Amino acid sequence: MMGYGYGYNMMGGWFGMMIIPIILIGIIIYVGSRQEQNNAKYIETTDDSLNILSERFARGEIKEEEYKSKKNILLNGKS
Repeated sequence: MMGYGYGYNMMGGWFGMMIIPIILIGIIIYVGSRQEQNNAKYIETTDDSLNILSERFARGEIKEEEYKSKKNILLNGKS
């Protein structure tokens, strides 16, 4: 009975020791891919917004001052 539950059979040996690092690597990859997807959506939205803003300016719907101000907000997030 002495030593029961210890040693190589406690967590499956090397396989048991590798489970936590494998799970952590998987979580890091998952979070990184989600972050990349969110960045891509933001870039697409900003590009669409700039295109719409440029079209409105070209049609004469907005003045140059308003165009520059809104473009600055879209690109830099500053008012």
